Amino acid sequence: MTATPRRRHATRTAYAAALAATLLVPVAAHADDTPAHVTSADGATAHRTTVDGTVPHRTTAHGAPALQTRSTTPQTPATVHPIPDARHQASDPVYETAGEREFASATAPDLGRQVLAPHDGWASADGGTTGGSAADDAHVFTVRNRAELVRALDGGSDTPKIIRIAGTIDANTDDRGRRLTCADYATDGYDLSAYLAAYDPRTWGGAKPAGPQEEARKKSAGRQAERVELAVGSRTTLVGVGKHAVLKGASLQIKNADNVILRNLELRDAYDCFPLWQPNTGGLGDWKTAYDNIWLRGATHVWIDHVTASDKGHPDDREPTHFGRNYLRHDGLLDITNGSDLITVSWSRFADHDKAMLIGNGDNVPTDRGKLRVTLHHNHFASIVQRAPRVRYGQVHLYNNRYDIPDGHAAFRYSVGVSTESRIHAENNSFTAPGHVEAADLVKSWNGTAFRQKGTEFNGFPVDLLAIHNAYNSGSERDLTADVDWTPTLHGPIEPAAKAARDVQRDAGAGRIR
Repeated sequence: MTATPRRRHATRTAYAAALAATLLVPVAAHADDTPAHVTSADGATAHRTTVDGTVPHRTTAHGAPALQTRSTTPQTPATVHPIPDARHQASDPVYETAGEREFASATAPDLGRQVLAPHDGWASADGGTTGGSAADDAHVFTVRNRAELVRALDGGSDTPKIIRIAGTIDANTDDRGRRLTCADYATDGYDLSAYLAAYDPRTWGGAKPAGPQEEARKKSAGRQAERVELAVGSRTTLVGVGKHAVLKGASLQIKNADNVILRNLELRDAYDCFPLWQPNTGGLGDWKTAYDNIWLRGATHVWIDHVTASDKGHPDDREPTHFGRNYLRHDGLLDITNGSDLITVSWSRFADHDKAMLIGNGDNVPTDRGKLRVTLHHNHFASIVQRAPRVRYGQVHLYNNRYDIPDGHAAFRYSVGVSTESRIHAENNSFTAPGHVEAADLVKSWNGTAFRQKGTEFNGFPVDLLAIHNAYNSGSERDLTADVDWTPTLHGPIEPAAKAARDVQRDAGAGRIR
C-alpha cells in the first residue's frame, strides 16, 4: 500500500529535505572493501581481511566466509537414486549407471560435514555451530519421503545426525505415502461453512469462538499438526541433495535445541487447513494460522543457509475473504522467538509472503533481554509484505541483503520493523521498489528507540533511512536514534550494497551453493 495515510503526520518539507540530503551523500566504501587475496585449498580465490579489528579470516570469492569441514574418520557417501515421479524436474540429474552415480557422489561437496566458519555471524560465537557433522555412519541418512524423514529425525533427539533430503518430500502424507487433504484431517463434524455461520461477528459478536464447531476445528487442527510439525533436535544437520530438494507442507520446529544446521533446502507451503478466527485482533478481527516454515523457540547456535522459503502453490492473496478479512493459510516463513539466541541466516531467499520473519514474540518479555542475537546477511527478500524482519529485544546485524518490492505489490507495508528494545545494526542493504513505495516506507517503528544504518541504497541511490524515517514520521512515531549500544564484530567482508545485491540475485537460495 502507499504511505499516504501516514503522510498526514509528516512535515513534507522536512521529509523532502532529509531525502535530498541523503541523496547528496555518496555510498562510502566499507573499510574492508579492498581485501588482500590468498588462494584456498581448492584453488578458488579467497580474501583475507580485517573486520572491525578482529583476527583476519578466510572468505570465498563471493565474499562469504570460507566453509569449514569437520575432521572425522572417512565416511562412505550414501548413493542417491533419483525417484522417477511426476514431481521430478527435467533439470534434475538422472544417472544412467551406478558408475555415474558413484562419480557424482564422490565429486560433490559433502554439505553434511561442513560447519559454520569462524566469524560468520552470531552463530559462530561461543564455540560455533557444527550441527551433526560429528555423526557416525549409522546416523547419516538419505531420505525420500515423510516416513523416512520422521525416522531419521528420531523425535528430535540430540544424537548427532546428518539427514540428506533427496527430491520432494510432502509432509501431508500418511505412513504409506498417500497424499492427505484437509478433508482427511477434518473430524467431529468440522465444516468451514458451519464454522463461518456459527461465528459470524454480526451474530456471534466479539467473543472468542466456543462450542461444537470450534472444538471440532481444534481436533482437526491437531490431526494435521501430528503430520506436518517435525521436531529437529540438537546436533542435527539437515541438507538438501542436489539442486531440487523440497520439503513441502512441513513446519520445522527447532525447540530448545542447540547446534542445528539447515542448508540447501526449499521449504514451501506450510498450509494450515484450519485457521482460527480471532474476533478482536487489530480491532477488526483476523484469521490466525498455526505453521511457520521454520520456527525457532529457545533454540541456540542455529545456522540457516541457502534455504528458500515461500508459500509456493497456495499464495494467501488468492484465498477468499471471510468476515471481511483475508482467509490466511500461512504464518511466518522463519520465526525466531522465546529466547532463541546465536543465529546466523545467510544466502537464503524469502519470497511471496506476508509476514516473513519475526524475531522476538512479545513486547513484555524481559527474559529475552541479552538473547535474540541474530545475523542476517546476503539474503533475498522478494515480494514480502512485512517483517523482513520485525525485531523485539534482539541485537540484529542486517547486512548485504537485497529487498525487491515488485510493481503492483499494493499490499506492501514495510520491510524492517523496529520494536521494543530492539537494536538493529543495518549495513549496505539494497532496496528496489516501484514508484508508489518511498524510502520512508521501508522502516516502521512500534515502541522502538534506536536503529543504526549506513550504506543503504534505494533504487540505486544512497539514502539515510534513519534521517528519512524521523523526518517522514514526525508527529506519528517518536524519533529513533542511532545509538544501538553495540558494534558487530562477527561478520565477513561487507560489500557495497550494489555489488551485494548482484551477488545475492545470483547465489541466494536453495540449489545455489557454489
